Amino acid sequence: MGAFLSVPFLSFILLPAMSSWATTFNILFFYMTWTALVWSHPPLRVEIFSTAAFRIFFFVCPSVLFFLFDVLTPSAAVIIKAHGEAGLPGGRKRLKLRIKDFKIAGWSIFNICLAVLMQAAIEWFLTRFLRVRSAIRVTTRIPSPWTIFQDILLGLLLRETLTYVVHRYALHHAKSPLTKLHWAWYHELSLPFPLTAQYDHPLVYLLHKFLPIYLPAMFFRFHLLTYLAFVAAISIEETFAYSGYTFMPTSFFLAGIARRKEVHLLEAGEGNYGPWGVIDWISGTTIGETDIEDDVRNEVREKHLEQRVRDAMEANNRKVRVDTLRRNGNGRRR
Repeated sequence: MGAFLSVPFLSFILLPAMSSWATTFNILFFYMTWTALVWSHPPLRVEIFSTAAFRIFFFVCPSVLFFLFDVLTPSAAVIIKAHGEAGLPGGRKRLKLRIKDFKIAGWSIFNICLAVLMQAAIEWFLTRFLRVRSAIRVTTRIPSPWTIFQDILLGLLLRETLTYVVHRYALHHAKSPLTKLHWAWYHELSLPFPLTAQYDHPLVYLLHKFLPIYLPAMFFRFHLLTYLAFVAAISIEETFAYSGYTFMPTSFFLAGIARRKEVHLLEAGEGNYGPWGVIDWISGTTIGETDIEDDVRNEVREKHLEQRVRDAMEANNRKVRVDTLRRNGNGRRR
């Protein structure tokens, strides 16, 4: 726990984002903090504890808060649920929460812990047993923003493909031994609610959720900072897409994913196998009222509407300033 609670590690997460110092000084401070963290702890410890911290910070904490909000204040939560009472953890029997709903939350958190342990086991096997380089690069050299962006984009595309293939051919195939597990666990849900992004049989979870995230990082050998940004992006996606709420930070990246996840459950797994719907669109397995093209159009319309509103507000502010100056000028002449 030393790396997790150390001052360099905490400042690595919080200070660069929270401080109001100059950008150059922030970058210098971040580099010094990162270097101190890497030099003061073994690479495996830095990788595992930072991955766990990012999962907790970007998924577990907000998802648990959303879950408790749904459970403790169902009358308020139902107002912002896309499917009303059916989208609450207790379903339409919201006042009679079952132990099963809390078991679902418990298994979700257990699966996250299992994924972190599996990552630690893989890295230990590579570095300590096989004596080869680690899957994730933990070095003091910080990759450029463009490199991070490229790696994350490639990682998301590979994750989309892997998730689609596993979901369609391993979890929804009549002859697959994992199909029954997936149906007995995840498909017992009527609709997604907070924390269900990580809910499934542990074996299915590792194949369907963990490997599509970790294998791209291994294949492209991400720098740890790139991997943490990758994990943070996916964690935010899963937090909102499985929340069941109507409000989303963006129509394309999250609202579209949320709709496809809901339809996948409602239509008994007949389609929508990938997270973003790209491979579904190419393969013709999209189900529901919207696909990836509709999401793009909705996002463009939303951005244009936001821009028009900003332009109108700026024009109104300019008009108010001009009128004020004119009134002040007339007052001085009198």
